[in-house]
Parts: sequence; C-alpha cells; structure tokens
Amino acid sequence: MKSDRVELITSDNKKIAADLYPVEKPEGWLLFSHMMPATKESWRNLAIELQSYGYEGLAIDLRGHGESEGGPGGFKNFGDAEHQASIQDIAAGWEFLKSRGAVPEKTVLVGASIGANLSLLFLTKNQEIRGGILLSPGDYKGLDSALLVRQLSPGQKLLLAASKKDERAAGNNADQNRQYYNLAPSQNKKLVVYEPAGHGTDFLSFSDGPDLTQTIKEFLNG
Repeated sequence: MKSDRVELITSDNKKIAADLYPVEKPEGWLLFSHMMPATKESWRNLAIELQSYGYEGLAIDLRGHGESEGGPGGFKNFGDAEHQASIQDIAAGWEFLKSRGAVPEKTVLVGASIGANLSLLFLTKNQEIRGGILLSPGDYKGLDSALLVRQLSPGQKLLLAASKKDERAAGNNADQNRQYYNLAPSQNKKLVVYEPAGHGTDFLSFSDGPDLTQTIKEFLNG
C-alpha cells in the first residue's frame, strides 16, 4: 500500500499538506484530522490498514502543524479563534476528496482531540456526511462538544473513544464522552472507554481493552 503527498489551498488561502491513501474503487472515504501537537503521520498505520480494507483516506496537517503553512510549531501561538479556523483545513480536505469521487453518504471524518472537535463541528455543518469517529473529543479551544453533538443529524453515525484516566481542565474525558454519547441523536452510535491513561491516537496502540482498529472496521461496515 502507498500514500501520495498532496497540497491543498483553503478558502482563506492557507497551504495545507496532506497524505492521500488512494484506493482504485473505494468502499468509502475517510478524512483524518490529528491531535495537538501531532501531525498527519500519526494516522499512517490506521490509514494503511483501512486502505487495505477498501477505504481511501486523506490525512491532513492542520495549519500551524507539520508541513502545513505556519508549521511545525506555529500552533503554539494560536488563540481559540485561530484553532477554530482550522475547520477550513478540513473543508479543503473534503473538497479534495469530492474531486476524487467521494460522496457524503460514504464518507466518515476521523479526528483526535482538537481534530475530533473540529471534525464534530464540520459534521454539524455538513449533515449529509455519513458520520464521525472521534477519539477524545472534549471542551477546549472554544469548541464545546456537548453543545455540538446535539446538533448532529439522527442519521449520522458516531463512534466515540476516551480514557477513564484522561483528566482535562474541563473534567474527566471519559465522563465527558459518556455525556456526548447520551446527548447525540444518532441512531447508530458507539462509545469505547479505556482503563489506561491515554488520549486520542494513543488508543490505537493499546493492548488493554478493545482493539480500536477492529472496532473502527466494524463501525465502518455497520
């Protein structure tokens, strides 16, 4: 399996680096947004595994991170408004996937931490998109997932993952995600809670608890 480096231009004229994991005749499409201070490479193993499963993926470096404009460390000086502006990076990724034939009913957004919050925000504004896989969403950088999750469409699928030992400024992340699960109107939703301490893409390497990669495959297939 392979990936191709691509460059995107956002609606506010930012250059965004991305890795495309192409599939000739995709079962569906995935748009990956990393946590902070990670990069698009944090999704590589999962993206390759899901590529072999028939899903074309696009993993972006959010602005101020990695190879994107302002990176690799520009995000350290971002205020809440600048973090929230990164939704335009996701929008650019979605436009790129659509140019390759992606359709909303077969597309899922995959995000970790701030990337999960931004993906959730994007889903509320684009309710035709099939759903989201959100690892450690929370209440930070001015994005309150409890408010956002209520705005999802009942038809949008939702997979949430969190750790019981992930204490955030806004509270315990597992408790937060139980709340999000209960608030979500989604008719097809799942919550995975891990015992060990961890956050976001850390869960992909956990041996204690559900195999998240397998859980994601089952979620995509369901």
